[in-house]
Amino acid sequence: MGNTQPSVRPASAGRTGGAAATPAAHRSGVRPRGGLRTERYAPYILVLPAVLIIVLLRLYPLLLGVNFSFTGDGAQNGTAVGFGNYRELFADPLFQTALSNVGLLVLLLPVAVAIPGLLATFIYLRVPGHRFYRSVYFFPAVLSPVIVGAIFNLLLAFDGPLNAVLGSFGVGPVDWLGDPDIAMFMVVGVHIWATFGMALVVFLAGFATLDAALLDAARVDGATLRQVVWHVIIPALSRTIQFVFVTTMIGMLTSMFGLLYVMTSGGPEGSTYLPEFYIWKQQGQMNRPALASAASTILFMIMLVVGLLQIKLLERSGKED
Repeated sequence: MGNTQPSVRPASAGRTGGAAATPAAHRSGVRPRGGLRTERYAPYILVLPAVLIIVLLRLYPLLLGVNFSFTGDGAQNGTAVGFGNYRELFADPLFQTALSNVGLLVLLLPVAVAIPGLLATFIYLRVPGHRFYRSVYFFPAVLSPVIVGAIFNLLLAFDGPLNAVLGSFGVGPVDWLGDPDIAMFMVVGVHIWATFGMALVVFLAGFATLDAALLDAARVDGATLRQVVWHVIIPALSRTIQFVFVTTMIGMLTSMFGLLYVMTSGGPEGSTYLPEFYIWKQQGQMNRPALASAASTILFMIMLVVGLLQIKLLERSGKED
């Protein structure tokens, strides 16, 4: 009997201590080292597929294009030419016109953002006619640019309906798409009409996050519609406005090819050229891929700089308000 107790107690004590130690470790929040390592690397593992897709399908082709822009075309295919393509671009009158039209797009950008912003405001405030705008605002966005261009080619023709209406008021016909001074304005106006529905959806989503108490307080204080828009709605939707500014500018620089091709084909006299149309011309018709790559690189830099400047300016104005 005396010999069995010492042999039994250490065994039972060991079992009891081991069973008690495990719950105590769990209760104290201590986890095995293997679990900590797994949790530490879990976010990187989850993000890795998206990063690989961006690198392989976006960044790598971009770097290849930039590298290709420093090589020659034709007989010099694959031969390094330094900045020769870029010098040729900036000496080309058509590319100069394309860059000047980019400046025109930047100047017209506030109009392209203000139109859907005002319509979204009318819909949100339920002004007269808001039901009509809510029912038809997105219709142009679902139309193909080719269809839109064909429709407006008929409307803006020299002998088309628009000039017929103007003639009934004693106004002479206007060559809307044949006059180099106004053709680009017509194409940009059609593009804004055809695409403002997407920006309107974004604005309406932004209004869904707006605190209605702010509007009620402004109405109690006797604020006019202009004061409500300027001092309440615009500051509250500053992030949404930034997003619409950047996406609208990118769309104007990269999504007008269909309209340009159908409505003017770059004419008259090259007045409606944009970098995107110029790139297609060099690559598709002139068979100069290296020069087109150089133009693409410049277009990318323009979008990057303009987008960053817009964000900085809007952030600064938001802080001042």
